[in-house]
Amino acid sequence: MAETRRKHQTSTNQLLRTKLAPPRLPSALVSRPSLLARLDAGTATKLTLISAPGGYGKTTLVAQWLATRREPAAWVALDPSDDDPVRFWTYVITACRAFDPGLGKSALADLRTSKTPSFEPLLTTFINELAALPAPGILVIEDYHVITSSQIHASVAFLLDHLPDTLHLVLMTRSEPPLGLARWRARNQVVEINAADLQFSREETRTFLEQILRVSLKPETVARLDAQTDGWAAGLRLIALALEGKRDPSAIEQFLASRSASGGGHRHVIEYLTTEVLAAQSEALQEFLLQTSILNRLTASLCDAVTNRNDSASLLAQLEHANLFLLPLGEPEWYRYHALFAEAMRHTAREHFGAESMRALYARASAWYEQHGLLDQAIETAIAAQQFSRAAALIERSLDRRRQPEFYTFRLWVEQLSQEVFGAHPTLCFEYALALLFTSDRYAASTAAQLETPLRVAEETWRREDNSAGLGQVLALRALSALWQSDFARAFTLARESLQLLPEDDVFWRGSDLIIVGIDESLAGRMETAQNALI
Repeated sequence: MAETRRKHQTSTNQLLRTKLAPPRLPSALVSRPSLLARLDAGTATKLTLISAPGGYGKTTLVAQWLATRREPAAWVALDPSDDDPVRFWTYVITACRAFDPGLGKSALADLRTSKTPSFEPLLTTFINELAALPAPGILVIEDYHVITSSQIHASVAFLLDHLPDTLHLVLMTRSEPPLGLARWRARNQVVEINAADLQFSREETRTFLEQILRVSLKPETVARLDAQTDGWAAGLRLIALALEGKRDPSAIEQFLASRSASGGGHRHVIEYLTTEVLAAQSEALQEFLLQTSILNRLTASLCDAVTNRNDSASLLAQLEHANLFLLPLGEPEWYRYHALFAEAMRHTAREHFGAESMRALYARASAWYEQHGLLDQAIETAIAAQQFSRAAALIERSLDRRRQPEFYTFRLWVEQLSQEVFGAHPTLCFEYALALLFTSDRYAASTAAQLETPLRVAEETWRREDNSAGLGQVLALRALSALWQSDFARAFTLARESLQLLPEDDVFWRGSDLIIVGIDESLAGRMETAQNALI
C-alpha cells in the first residue's frame, strides 16, 4: 500500500491546458462596439458579470474584447469536475501565472501539500502577490454556473472583497452566482451584461447571417428570423447551418415556414435545428459528430481513438471551416463543441447508438486519456462507461500521484462505484472515510457514524492481509474523529494503539497520533512527556 503522505499528489502539469486559454475567434464575427465599450468601462470596477443562458455569445464577446485590450489576460473554462475547492483554485491560480510566472507559487504549494488547506490565509498571500504586480491584468472565469460548492463561493467572495486594483474579474455564467453582489452593486463596483444586452439587433442579425450564408437577405426575411430567434445567437447559427447551400429565396422562406411550425423554446429549437443540421451532413460526418459529442475537448488523436477512424484531423478542419459549432481553443489542434450543440448531439447519440455503444465510446476515450497521463479524465470516462473495476484501479493510481486533497472530486468518483467494487478496494474505503470526515461536519455524531462503514471494510481486509500499517491508519483516523467528538478517552487510547502499528516513515498519521497523545499528557499535567510527544 502506498504511504498516505504520497497520496493526493498532482502537479500543474496534470491540468488540462486547453481550459486555460480562450477559444480562437470565429471567422464570422459581428462587431459589437457598444458591448465592447461597456466591457472597457467595467475595468474601472471590481467585477464584470455576464449572465445569460447558453448560446447568447458570452464567450465570443469576451474573447473578442480581450483581442482589443493590451493587458495580459488569464482565462479559466470551468466544467462540472471543477466543483472542488482545491481543483478550482489550482486552475485559477495557475491561470493567473500568465501575469507573472512566479505568481501564486506559495498558494499552489499549500494546495499541493496540505490535506485541509485554509483558503483565506492561502488567498491572502495570493492577493498580496496580485497587488504587487507592476501592471493590471484581467481574469476571466467561464461557465461559473457549474459551481455549487459553498466553500468555493465563499472563497471567491473573499477574493472579490479584497481584490486589488491590479486585477479585474470577469465572470461568465448562466445564472447569477451567490456571491453577495448587492453591496458591490450599491458601490457601483459591478458592470452587468445580461441576455437582453446580448441579443442581436435586427441589423446584427442581418450581418451575422449574410456573413455565413454569403447571400443578401430581404428585409422581411431578416425581420422574420429576428422575430423567431429573439436575437439568440445559437439559434441564428443553427438556422444558418440548416440553410447552408440554399440560395433560392423561396427555399429559404419554405424552410422558415417549417421552422415556425416547430414552435417551442430554445431547447426545442436547438433539438429541432440540430436534426436539420445533422441531416445536411454526410453520413460519415454525422457519425463523427455523434460519436465525438461525448468529449469535453477534442483533438485528432483522441477522436481517432473514440471513433476508430484515422482521418479525424481532416474532419475537424472541415467542421471548423464550416463553422459547425466547433470552437478552436488556445492550444494548437484542440477544440470543443459549443455546449448547447454538444448537449443536443449527445441526446441524439444516445437515441441513435443505444446504451451499450455509448459505453464503448466512453471506454475508448478513457483508454486514450490513460495512455496520455490524464488520469482524472480517464477515471470520469471509465465511470461513464460503467467500467467500475477499472475506474477503481485508476482512482487508486491517482491517489499515489496526488498531493492535493480534492476530497469533493474523490467522493463524487467513489460514490458512483458499485458497492461490490468499492468493497474490494480497502485503500479507497479508507480514503473515502477520510474524505467524509473533511467534507462533512466533523463535530457531528452522524459524521462519525458514517465513517464506520468504509472503515470496517478497510479494517477487515487489512486484518486478513496482516497489514499492520493499514490497521494503524484506521485507528489513527478513528482517534482523530473521536477527538472532534470530544470523546477524549477513546481518542487517547486509539492514538496510542495506532502508534504501535504505524511505520516510522508514516509522518502524517504518526504526527496526528502524537498530537493527540500530547494533549492527553498535557491534560494530565505531564508537561515534559507532552513536549516530547510533540517534538
